[in-house]
Amino acid sequence: MDVSIIIPNYNGAGILSKNLPKVLEAVSLYKGGRIEIIIPDDASGDNSKEVIQKFISSIKSKNIVGKTISNTDRKKGGFSSNVNRGVKIATGEVIVLLNSDVFPHAGFLDPLLSHFADLSVFAVGCMDESLENGKTVLRGRGVGKWSKGFLIHGAGSLDKTNTLWVSCGSGAFRKSIWDTMGGLNNLYNPFYWEDIDLSYRAQKMGYKTIFEKKSVVVHEHSIGSIASNYNSYKIKKIAYRNQFFFVWGNITDINLFISHIFWLPYHIGTAIKGGDRAFIVGLFEAVIKIPYILNFRNKMIKLFKKTDTEIILKFKD
Repeated sequence: MDVSIIIPNYNGAGILSKNLPKVLEAVSLYKGGRIEIIIPDDASGDNSKEVIQKFISSIKSKNIVGKTISNTDRKKGGFSSNVNRGVKIATGEVIVLLNSDVFPHAGFLDPLLSHFADLSVFAVGCMDESLENGKTVLRGRGVGKWSKGFLIHGAGSLDKTNTLWVSCGSGAFRKSIWDTMGGLNNLYNPFYWEDIDLSYRAQKMGYKTIFEKKSVVVHEHSIGSIASNYNSYKIKKIAYRNQFFFVWGNITDINLFISHIFWLPYHIGTAIKGGDRAFIVGLFEAVIKIPYILNFRNKMIKLFKKTDTEIILKFKD
């Protein structure tokens, strides 16, 4: 099986220099097909392009090739757009997405790819050794519940194989299904909720998303591009806005959507009372995008086969 490993980058020259050789070392062990390592650059202002070109030139294996593609317009920037840009030039049957602050353990590919023998599998997620505040926390499996008009997501127990979503920072995706779905929704730019949205849409289409704890990666969150380039207010505002995008774009069960509308005044009042300006601004920014949300929603509804309740009930850990 041929594999395309995509490592999206934005101003990550330092972490790329550190992690790209580790990625190359790990994937060199794979004997099941051809590997391409694609590094789409999102109009970085540092010396990322030089680092990427140097890395590509360093690849000597006949079974591994390096590619890059650059965005020259920051107005068209963001994680979803950058990943989609990389996927467009990918030729592998399976796409493996790794954040620039992620590097895999040796042998991570084989258990990850073994699940794709089942044609109903869309995506498989890795076990994250997440480095947080000097500690290593094991993560990778996602669960969620419907509460007060929103899908609330969180980390699930690691002894099960189903997952609500597969992270676009450490997961594998079947390219044919990705293409049918149109990939990541660019509305979620610059970051957050895009991978939950992608996995959720795939499950509503009837496909599986799986967690594979034998495929292990190390995730150094504190040095990633989000923490390095955005302040806490902007991160919070974007997370709120994209939470609205998710509900308005995906929830089709009428009872759940009514509950969302019912609880909305409560959330607005709580935000105003608590001085949570990020929530109010995030809501406003979501509202002005409603025409785009509805356009995407109408396209996806034609592909959906399962209800929201069917999906969400499976992930009450």
